[in-house]
Amino acid sequence: MRVAMFGYQTWGHRTLRALIDAGHEVALVVTHPKSDHAYERIWADSVADLASAHGIRVLLRNRPDDAELLAELKAADLDLIVANNWRTWLPPEIFELPRRGTLNIHDSLLPAYAGFSPLIWAMINGEPEVGVTAHMMDGELDAGDIVLQRAIPVGPADTTTDLFHRTIDLIAPITAEAISLIETGYTPVPQDRSTASFFHKRAKRDSLIDWTLPPADLERFVRALSDPYPNAFTYHRGQELRILKASVSQGNYGGTPGRIFIREGDGVVIVAGPDARRGQSPGLLVERVRTADGTDLPAAEYFKTMGGYLCSGTKCLH
Repeated sequence: MRVAMFGYQTWGHRTLRALIDAGHEVALVVTHPKSDHAYERIWADSVADLASAHGIRVLLRNRPDDAELLAELKAADLDLIVANNWRTWLPPEIFELPRRGTLNIHDSLLPAYAGFSPLIWAMINGEPEVGVTAHMMDGELDAGDIVLQRAIPVGPADTTTDLFHRTIDLIAPITAEAISLIETGYTPVPQDRSTASFFHKRAKRDSLIDWTLPPADLERFVRALSDPYPNAFTYHRGQELRILKASVSQGNYGGTPGRIFIREGDGVVIVAGPDARRGQSPGLLVERVRTADGTDLPAAEYFKTMGGYLCSGTKCLH
């Protein structure tokens, strides 16, 4: 098929590679300029470089709203547009332009987790599985009819980084199979919009630990923000402190959420949870931390004495 590709970062790179390897005629690639955003500096394989290496014309755009781009797409006489990790909405004059429409590849099990950073949000929420969906684009973001979907289970010790590597490997086969289905005929599956959810782009504030959450939620929060993602963090004595590894404590501990309480095994228990004052629930056992200067330490080495608090701002009572 004669296609154009809209995409960015490693997700877009894998999609373009799949199109090239499958022998499709890629007439044009549209991708975003490099960004300093924390979540766009990781998994940042260059779509532009891959396209250029194969002699494919590349257009850099932050938004697809200019006459030059539309003219080039019309001139390309496209069968299909394929998109993956394109960061802004595509207007109807673009997604309806090709003869077969526009196929979007999204790394969630739509209709859940449309929008941004679906793997992180799914991990935070304790979803039992994640996956990749190929769907036809319509006027609502990530809402079009599903062509193909694949799921993988989330294990009890998985991090978002683990899930990234497993879902990224689904992109090439899903892209190739979905296009084959579009060519030969398939039954579109409408999304059930009553079960849809849509998530915003993440910022630093979204990684700040709330010690009033249940310890099991906090343990998942830490795994959700595994390296190389911006880690879960808190403040200690006015300095940012990242939590790299944690688990739910064996014992029950009561008091004020955020209190640096007691050593347990190789870690240090932080009082946590909405009912922490009752002393009938566990705390978060912090096992490894990263200081503001980038030094990684076992928690028991960092917290040399017990007492004081971890908190949500630089100014708090110690």
